[in-house]
Amino acid sequence: MTAPHFPRRQLSRRGFIGAVAATAATAAVASAAALARPLPAAAAGPAPSAQPRPLIFGHRGASALRPEHTLASYAKAIADGADYIEPDLVCTRDGVLVARHEANLTATTDVATRAAFASRRTSKTIDGQTQPGWYVDDFTLAELKTLRAIERIPVDRPGSAQYDGFFQVLTFEEIIEFAAAQAATTGRLIGLVPELKSSTYFAGVGLALEDRFIATLAAHDYTRRAPIEIQSFEVANLKYVRERLGHRANLRLMQLVGSGATRPADVAAAGGTLSFAAMCTPAGMRDIAQYADVIAPATRAVIALREDESLGVPSALVDDAHAAGLRLETWTFRPENHFLARDFRNGAGPHARNEAGSIAEIRRYLDTGLDGFFTDDPALGRAALGLAAPV
Repeated sequence: MTAPHFPRRQLSRRGFIGAVAATAATAAVASAAALARPLPAAAAGPAPSAQPRPLIFGHRGASALRPEHTLASYAKAIADGADYIEPDLVCTRDGVLVARHEANLTATTDVATRAAFASRRTSKTIDGQTQPGWYVDDFTLAELKTLRAIERIPVDRPGSAQYDGFFQVLTFEEIIEFAAAQAATTGRLIGLVPELKSSTYFAGVGLALEDRFIATLAAHDYTRRAPIEIQSFEVANLKYVRERLGHRANLRLMQLVGSGATRPADVAAAGGTLSFAAMCTPAGMRDIAQYADVIAPATRAVIALREDESLGVPSALVDDAHAAGLRLETWTFRPENHFLARDFRNGAGPHARNEAGSIAEIRRYLDTGLDGFFTDDPALGRAALGLAAPV
């Protein structure tokens, strides 16, 4: 199924919603078809040599073009050739895993406009940061389903902001079912790269993510066959998942790493001293390889910017990761000028979309030997790899 294109200027709200309903109906038909005929063959094992080219991870879908973590964003990413789509997972008050970038709903839903929920505005400290807003664990799934997604950075992405108000928050199960439907329709397995968000926080409020997540994977045939990479900035949750799930042919674990002296949230909560910088040393990577398959730093850790914001020289991270037996997959390429290194910007202004610059920047990073990368625009990722648009 090709990605739906619903230009808001050309459709009434009723017509737009009808088109969305038709898309959902098509997905439901495809889901039924998936039960009636075999899915594509299972993915090869996780050995780096099994993948002939770097993997393209649709970061929250195709979030440069559609509001993140929505049906539209995932459909667009798949149509544009993403190998994997990413749901960031948080938990509702009644224990359901849903896709939001963080527990705070303020920037990615219209909750601030809902008078019925005005009294739920509060402040919480999560992963060491205190922010005001409305939080997912204060809402049941039924309440959350009344909200609608909005574009998180509308100044950069006015085209995506045209879709504000049209899409629900999705559960993890709905995303799995949609991926299965798309696999049945396109004839190729669509990988999932779920991130367990703020595990320490959710455990502390009685909504631990890990067992819910593992049970959801076990409940679906698709997630027993499709490629899965499970990611986290924390450490203990990945070790727990590895212990529970073991080593499976379709499964990798991805240790996300931040910058400098910052510590993973679970390490900080336990009073530990392990920093992200230490995790990125050769010894730290050897430790990661004991429980994970992938290390995933920010792009600028692979090639840093100089003081003038031009690209510097590559670090040793990729070679060190490979020496430790890890894949290196980096986050995140974005196509707007102010996200690009100065070498690749054009004169269209800081917030302007710059496809040629993004492709050129991705290619510079691919030269370091990346095994995969997150991008807000999977079509540009394919172009950087010299791949034709998917049929």
